[in-house]
Amino acid sequence: MPKKTVSIESKLNEQFVIESDVRGHKLVIDQPANAGGSDTGVTPLEMVFVSLAGCIGTIGRIVAMQKRIALRGLSIKVEGDLDTDGLLGKPIEGRIGFEGITVTVDVDADMTDEEKQAFIHELDRRCPVSENLLNATPVEVKPA
Repeated sequence: MPKKTVSIESKLNEQFVIESDVRGHKLVIDQPANAGGSDTGVTPLEMVFVSLAGCIGTIGRIVAMQKRIALRGLSIKVEGDLDTDGLLGKPIEGRIGFEGITVTVDVDADMTDEEKQAFIHELDRRCPVSENLLNATPVEVKPA
């Protein structure tokens, strides 16, 4: 079974600015000004949603190509709620992460509603980001 190692490097700079180098692409994560940041990039939570939407879209194109579906495009909305007190170190009743995540996909293709539903189900089933969010994936945070 072929395996691929995915690796990035990031550095925390002034305030909340985190710069990441991903295969030569520079990505910036920050916090909004009202949260003490300089608003030079998206938040880490938004980046999780961007990753999920990007994966769903990418898998959508792959599936469409494999099944010869004339996919004109996908509109993908990702949203979720979380209690921010937890990440600020305040006690909370529930979990620190999202209580749930909803992905709404509008398929622009000549398909019946049933075909669109089956297509969206396949995208979710084949999306590694969705799979990692659905299932416990071991995460080890350690000193360098």
